[in-house]
Amino acid sequence: MAHTVPPTPPGPVGSQYCVCKVELSVCGQNLLDRDVTSKSDPFCVLFMEVSGKWVELDRTETAVNNLNPAFAKKFIVDYHFEEVQKLKFALFDQDKSSMQLYEHDFLGEFSCTLGMIVSSKKITRTLLLGNGKPAGKGMITIAAQELSDNRVITLSMAGRKLDKKDLFGKSDPFLEFHKPGDDGKWMLVHRTEVIKYTLDPIWKAFTVPLVSLCDGDVEKLIKVVCYDYDSDGGHDFIGEFQTSVARMCEAQDALPLELECINPKKQKKKKNYKNSGIIIVKSCKITRDFSFLDYILGGCQLMFTVGIDFTASNGNPRDPSSLHYINPMGTNEYLSAIWAVGQIIQDYDSDKMFPALGFGAQLPPDWKVSHEFAINFNPTNPFCSGVEGIVQAYSACLPHIRFYGPTNFSPIINHVARFAAQATQQEAASQYFILLIITDGVISDMDETRHAVVQASKLPMSIIIVGVGNADFAAMEFLDGDSRVLRSNTGEEAVRDIVQFVPFRDFRNAPKETLAKAVLAELPQQVVQYFKHQNLPPINSEPA
Repeated sequence: MAHTVPPTPPGPVGSQYCVCKVELSVCGQNLLDRDVTSKSDPFCVLFMEVSGKWVELDRTETAVNNLNPAFAKKFIVDYHFEEVQKLKFALFDQDKSSMQLYEHDFLGEFSCTLGMIVSSKKITRTLLLGNGKPAGKGMITIAAQELSDNRVITLSMAGRKLDKKDLFGKSDPFLEFHKPGDDGKWMLVHRTEVIKYTLDPIWKAFTVPLVSLCDGDVEKLIKVVCYDYDSDGGHDFIGEFQTSVARMCEAQDALPLELECINPKKQKKKKNYKNSGIIIVKSCKITRDFSFLDYILGGCQLMFTVGIDFTASNGNPRDPSSLHYINPMGTNEYLSAIWAVGQIIQDYDSDKMFPALGFGAQLPPDWKVSHEFAINFNPTNPFCSGVEGIVQAYSACLPHIRFYGPTNFSPIINHVARFAAQATQQEAASQYFILLIITDGVISDMDETRHAVVQASKLPMSIIIVGVGNADFAAMEFLDGDSRVLRSNTGEEAVRDIVQFVPFRDFRNAPKETLAKAVLAELPQQVVQYFKHQNLPPINSEPA
């Protein structure tokens, strides 16, 4: 699970969730040569220290036959000013197609903090072996750039009549995009895929951050180089040209932009040289790639609802063994879950009025079972003021209801879905609904719940389920579509994963903020995913 949300006490929105993204570019120099017949084929792996262990974040592509690689793949890391973020860059010589690192030869590593790279902007350091000694003359250079500009550029490129470079057959062309670095040298930004056996390639459209391609400056010159791919890494130069994003943006779907691909050596030698082919910009579009923070700062409200399980399997609330028993410290697992999630989400709701609903209990005066009742016994106004209001209403209702059953989730999911459906009529990224269900066990209405979740996945809504007690929570794991897409009993697939399940028992002895982190880990991306899917920008956003 990606930890998108840092644990901090409630504070102003900007400070609490302002996660900057930093892009790290990596180059190697004078790497160890581990191959007998050719040079090493290096790739770089980035690790971050999490709870004392190194966790792999990402890895670059492999540079074939190259002891001085400049990797095109960038590492993008969330930068938290208030945390010490330890990073390790390890280089390996690719020997097999295996993903297991021990299958590849180790070329050296370098460890530091992200803060160190950011404060220097660019650092060059010696690579070390496992014993702490230098890895030959191997060096690593890491350059950092903040990705605060959220514009992205999508380019669709093609070629026509490119020079033939292979004796037997046509060329295998690919493009490289370079921008000028601070040191005056060209810096590789993006490499397309190789199109085999053609002089008229059509490359797949690709999207890169505008900051990566031209530092956000659309007038800045960029260099595009065309090569013929060779499996030994000795790619043949076809030609190049310089242009700018502003120029490429002149390309329209109906009117592509054609640029001559020039080989300067051929141009000097041959009098009648025209070009080494044409590179075509079929389309060039700049859009904004909005983040969770953009939506929140744009005025999106997170609407929080709590659903509490009052079924008989919880035990009599007056009995200390009951999950609803409020201990002398004034808490229980239900209250802990409400506090953990509520205290973070309440910062994102301006009126801080939250509906709190119960299910699976018999209610006075006629003791009928209800699967969606207001725990403040006010059906027309089930709202509680802040998390404290929920806690008070919960404690006050316990003596007045009878725990019963069955454990039906679908009525409460459908209840919140009705409000989420109303919000879609505004056609703006103004509200996103979060339903926290706290339960002690097995769902009785699994088919109806699956159907309700699949329907809710089309709405601005997420469901968090916290399992309390020691029951078997296999059904909850099933609803949490991390490992496979959830389907309804009719076979309809959820359009996105909106359920996050965590068992409270995993966090009993952990610091309070760990539960909140685990529970809310997937929420920011679920919010962004929904609004992007609907093509809804943040309310107060500027055009790209």
